[in-house]
Order: sequence, then C-alpha cells, then structure tokens
Amino acid sequence: MEKRDYYSCNDKMYVATDCIVFGFSADELKLLIFQRRVEPHKGQWSLIGSFVKLEEDVDSAAQRVLSEITGLDNVYFDQLKTYGAAERDPGYRCISVGQYALIRIDEYDRELVEKHGAFWYKLDELPPLCLDHDQMVRDALKELRRKARYQPIGFELLPEKFTLPQLISLYEAIYQKPLDSRNFRKKILSLNVLIKLDEKDKSNSKKGAFLYEFNHANYKALLESGYNFVL
Repeated sequence: MEKRDYYSCNDKMYVATDCIVFGFSADELKLLIFQRRVEPHKGQWSLIGSFVKLEEDVDSAAQRVLSEITGLDNVYFDQLKTYGAAERDPGYRCISVGQYALIRIDEYDRELVEKHGAFWYKLDELPPLCLDHDQMVRDALKELRRKARYQPIGFELLPEKFTLPQLISLYEAIYQKPLDSRNFRKKILSLNVLIKLDEKDKSNSKKGAFLYEFNHANYKALLESGYNFVL
C-alpha cells in the first residue's frame, strides 16, 4: 500500500522516442522526416517517433517505429541521449529518448514510407523541424561522425557490394567535406576489412570500378581492438 501511495502522489509525464533516420543515396546523406499529424505543431516537419507504451522497453518502441515506417526489422540503431527540458513539448510534460538509425535507402519499403507521409531530405536542404528535433539531428550527426572514426559505417549504409568511390563519397557526405581519395584508399585497404571481388560496376564508365564487400570477421576484430580510423 505504501508503494502504491508513493507512486500515485507524484506527477506523471510521458516518455517518447524520436528516431533520427539516416540513409545514403546518390552520394548524399539524407534524413527521413514527415509532417506532424497532431497538435501541437500539426503540419510542421518532424522526426519520426512515438510514445513508449507501458509494456515496451524504449529500444522496443524505437524498433516498432522503424518497422512501421520503413518495413525493415533489422535496422541498425543506437541510443543518442535523453531530451528532458521542461518546456520542450507544449502539449504535455514529456521526455524523449533520441535514437539514431542507419539504413540502406535501396532496401526500405517505399510505398510504406509514402503511406506515412514521410520523405527523404538532403541534410543541407532540411526544412526547420518542430520541438527540439533540429538539436537532435545536430547531436546525431556529431555522434555519427565520432563513430565513423573507429567504425566503417558503410556496413549499414552501403549496398552489400560497393565501390571504393562509393565508400569515399559516403565519408565525404558524413563529414560534409572533400577527402583525399588517394590517402583514403590507402588507409581503408591497409585495414584488411574489405574483400575485392572479381566484379565491376560499369554504370559510370566503360572501364568500371571493382566491387568490394566487407570482411565481417576482420572488421569485428578491428572494432574490438578499439582502432581509431583517423581520416
């Protein structure tokens, strides 16, 4: 009885999760957003999110949101941070756990995304987002850049088979700056985490560029060693 009284006499608040969903396509890093359907801020651009249900873990709520919107069940995502400013949501006192996700744009369910009114926007063309979602995006991009220093992010964002120019373009999109392609190639090949295939992508030239795959075993060992992939 004492336990029940202790909980009942304190204020209640909602817990939400907001997903910062990054995708990579045509040498551009993009973000999945949609127009908010409920008040407050109805019609404004927003990250994709949901209240956490009573029976759900926070991570399970993020998985549910990502599956409902993209049709993908095995999405790479990670907790970013908790946003708990008292006035962050004028609708009601609510804290939100930010989760950033990485998906291959060519794998998601396009019809499902369109059904939910969601769209991919280039990072440098993003419209203003409601609530504190702009801050969430800045924080997620900062974390993505930090993680890219010690983890080949291409695992989650590139097709299973890719070219070195595609991998370089991905890192340039993440860091929003040009990289020395010669040094990048030398660096990434020295890590022994790529497998060169006997196939070429000839979509951009007759000569074509060799395709690669990630060596999962070598990559895992490198990741566990705490290697710093400095560009």
